[in-house]
Amino acid sequence: MEPSNKYRQYDLHCHSTASDGELTPVELVKHAVECGVDVLALTDHDVTDGLSAAAEEARRHDLEFISGVEISANWNGNLIHIVGLNFDVENSQLQDGLAGLREQRTERAAEMARLLTKAGMPGSLEGAQSFSSGQILSRTHFAQFLLQAGHIKTMQEAFDRYIGAGKPAYVAAEWTSLKQAVDWITAAGGQAVIAHPGRYKLSATKLRQLIEAFKAAGGKGLEVISGKQDINMTRNLADYIIRYQLFASVGSDYHGPSQVWRNMGKMPTIPKGCQPIWNLWA
Repeated sequence: MEPSNKYRQYDLHCHSTASDGELTPVELVKHAVECGVDVLALTDHDVTDGLSAAAEEARRHDLEFISGVEISANWNGNLIHIVGLNFDVENSQLQDGLAGLREQRTERAAEMARLLTKAGMPGSLEGAQSFSSGQILSRTHFAQFLLQAGHIKTMQEAFDRYIGAGKPAYVAAEWTSLKQAVDWITAAGGQAVIAHPGRYKLSATKLRQLIEAFKAAGGKGLEVISGKQDINMTRNLADYIIRYQLFASVGSDYHGPSQVWRNMGKMPTIPKGCQPIWNLWA
């Protein structure tokens, strides 16, 4: 029988206020239920703080809940996001690694604030912190502050003018290596998945090289469907999954109601020939 997500709705990539999402873990679970999701993974950036509350709320709604995280990794100078699924949250190797990444985020935030002050926009660190409910201070929080303070008219403008790559207040981070990110997830008994492979600004050759390096490191899957994605991209990613004998994952990458182009539920069926990542959990 052809594996499919036709009869159960999976969403294995979304965010809460524990990182840069707009809904609390409890609110996020309730929203997932309203959207018809049957199996949910909360994958906040470099932190697992929201998992306990989300899991408890999921039990109240008879929603199957999977532990998740999205790890910031560096591959050949490119920021790559690696989703970890179905792991032991208490694993010390994983948690120590995530703590190191959060420390880097703190250092980066301080430097971003300094550069924004230099550009005539003081108070950004405290302003960004006012939008953060957890341990993570992200560029999204800085963008929210800049919007509230009237320095920009849209969130995207913050990235386009100030905090995106190559802009005056952009600060690069070392993050961890691709292999290390996969090792942390594997050590915790989980599966590593490349998040939204179609969104990286990589040539076809570079994307293949990334996938090859990822598989060599012990990675297990690719997000064949991520948010609102062009069907041709889905087909290309399905071909890579089959070619490299990886597993397929799906996720909305939902951050909250302000991003109207992304929502939970109603994910397309996984393409034929792709083995879903949840087959490993049976």
